[in-house]
Order: sequence, then structure tokens, then C-alpha cells
Amino acid sequence: MSTYKKPCEKCGELVPPDANVCPFCGKSNPTGPSRCPKCRSPVESGWKVCSNCGFNLVFTCPKCGKPTFPANFCDSCGAKLTVICPNKKCGAEQFPVGDTCAKCGKKMK
Repeated sequence: MSTYKKPCEKCGELVPPDANVCPFCGKSNPTGPSRCPKCRSPVESGWKVCSNCGFNLVFTCPKCGKPTFPANFCDSCGAKLTVICPNKKCGAEQFPVGDTCAKCGKKMK
């Protein structure tokens, strides 16, 4: 059975329909809805808070200082917004939603 590629919502390149990251632009959720970094419910650009958990969806980019939607990269300058767990055995990459790693619980820097 063949699978049809879908256009990345960020750059327009064709990617596999189950891709978590676009291999061309590096943005997450290239073919599906954006998800809340805290509860993973679908969210839309322009929303102020997640409709499921109330998480604030307006984030200030640490590089350019402009407000951006929580994704892997800043909407304005393209800087990477995710952090990597300092636990070498874990190394999970996540949006900075708290003081601890969502996967292993280690304190984030």
C-alpha cells in the first residue's frame, strides 16, 4: 500500500503523512494540528491559551524578544525555542513548560 505525501504547513514541501518533523524546514507537526506543549491537545496559532488546560500560548522569544506561538522555532526570527534535558540518559527535547523534564523529572537549567 502506498502512502501519499502531504505538504508541510510551514514550508509547503511534501513530507510523509506521519512525520513528526519536516525534513526540509525542521518544524514540528508539519502535516497535523499544532499541539499544546503541556497537555498535547490541538491548538491553533493566534490562541492566547490552550482550551483544554489553560496553558499560556503566548511566549516571548529569548533571542529576539518578540511574542511567538509555542513551537520549535520563533515565528519572527526562527530561533530554536525547545530545550534539551540535561540528563544524558534522557536527552528529551521539549518546550520549556516547567522546571523539570517532562520525561524523566530531572531539574532543567
